[in-house]
Amino acid sequence: MKTKKIYNFYFLLGVLLFFNGCTDDLNVIPKDDDEFLAEEFYSNSGAYKQALAGIYGNLSLTGTSGSGSSNLQGIDAGTSQYTRVLWYLQDLASDEPIWSYENDEGGAVKAIQRNTWSSSNSIVLGFYSRAMFTVALTNEFLRQSTDENIEARGHTNAVAGDIVAYRAEARLLRALAYYHMMDLLGKAAFVTENDPVGTYQGPQYERPELFNFIESELLAIENDLVAPRSNEYGRADRAVAWMILAKIYLNADVFIKEDKNTECITYCNNIINSGYDLASDYGLNFLADNDSNEAADKEIIFGVVNDGVTTQNYGATTVIINGEVGSLENNAVDLGAEGWGGALRIRKQFAQKFLNGDVPMTDTRNTILTEGRDIEIVDVGDRDTGYIITKYKNITSSGSPGSDPTFVDTDFPMFRLADVYLMYAEAVVRGGGNGNMSDAVRYVNKIRERAKSTAIGEANLSLDFLIDERSRELYWEGHRRQDLIRFGRFTGGNYNWVWKGGSANGIALSSHLKVYPMPDNSMAANPNLTQNPGY
Repeated sequence: MKTKKIYNFYFLLGVLLFFNGCTDDLNVIPKDDDEFLAEEFYSNSGAYKQALAGIYGNLSLTGTSGSGSSNLQGIDAGTSQYTRVLWYLQDLASDEPIWSYENDEGGAVKAIQRNTWSSSNSIVLGFYSRAMFTVALTNEFLRQSTDENIEARGHTNAVAGDIVAYRAEARLLRALAYYHMMDLLGKAAFVTENDPVGTYQGPQYERPELFNFIESELLAIENDLVAPRSNEYGRADRAVAWMILAKIYLNADVFIKEDKNTECITYCNNIINSGYDLASDYGLNFLADNDSNEAADKEIIFGVVNDGVTTQNYGATTVIINGEVGSLENNAVDLGAEGWGGALRIRKQFAQKFLNGDVPMTDTRNTILTEGRDIEIVDVGDRDTGYIITKYKNITSSGSPGSDPTFVDTDFPMFRLADVYLMYAEAVVRGGGNGNMSDAVRYVNKIRERAKSTAIGEANLSLDFLIDERSRELYWEGHRRQDLIRFGRFTGGNYNWVWKGGSANGIALSSHLKVYPMPDNSMAANPNLTQNPGY
């Protein structure tokens, strides 16, 4: 499981996909005809690492026979790749990107970016199904890797030094899936390795129950995970657990109506004091070799692996980079991509965060291309209007193109240090203890200095500043919807952006849109699930 070869194992696991690992309530039934019995598979002690790789692989891949294959019954690969649909639900629904192919995925994309989704939206269903598949894979891995099973198979000595960490990583990935479902949907079916296999339908857990599970699970496995920055690239370590904890604590007022900013600062400090540093150049985080360049070594805490040969998929970075190729710019070679004719543009309100004078034009995070374009997008389908950006590239730090112009090598940086700095600063401004304003300002200025932007002082460090600074630093990384909700700017009409609510100028959104609806199909499969209010 070294660098991008980690997911070679996923193809082996594809014939297994745990014949008894999925239950009706998950609505995710493996479609492979090959029944690779667990005992045969696990007769080799190396199978445990392969099975763990399969859980990681579910973050990148959708099936075992190419980019269009899906191992989720009745779920299209294009609406269920983990990072792609996460990016749709977090960023496309916000004030940052807009997609010209509005009828893509049967109109589901149009509904997401215009905030007019319903419980039949295929992207919402795809995300819930994919996340629950992570839960199912983890549960079966934990069942198969008990001390009793390992001893019975004669593998005790062979895996003695690894299995504790393997099991902790699997539990972390399950907690990550439940964290995303808690954030996006506010609830999920709850199933663990201790529940019956087969037709068992998990009870509905809402945010307070999910929050408690995620928190307790991550604290329980903290010391079983390897130390920060000491695992193979693409695998989770203790810092990833701390990152998820910091995230749930920062958003605790939204999730459980409690202030946990002090706890957020504690876990941000843990990460900051673990040897991470900012890459010398902002753009290194978003290149085809971000699994091996300076960003991987210093800044990226957890990246979801993509590879143009091994893991060919239409994941977030493949969609983004091909979408960044403009209809007017002829910049496909510059991005190392085939390009989709200018599919992705940016909304005016996001562009103005760089262009309204709040930061100098030398700010290297500003990858906006404006020449020959109008900032206004009157017709979403007109690819020649609206500015474009070029943040992500399928080009290495040495200037070489990625291995494939369509399926990019660029990993999706789910968590990185700059976000930790900004979370620390926000938690301090919100009154959290165990932190101070001088450090908060220093961390923000490290980010801005790296970007060749202007320094700020304590008088500048406000919530209004931070919500815009988070956008400038973290745009298109899958955080924006969550940020806008936490800052009270997603629903209501105190902050509108173009095409918000389906209106060209933006309209107020109902508060029930802070969570997505439970998918109709999932509720039909599991009667324990109920619909979110307002849908």
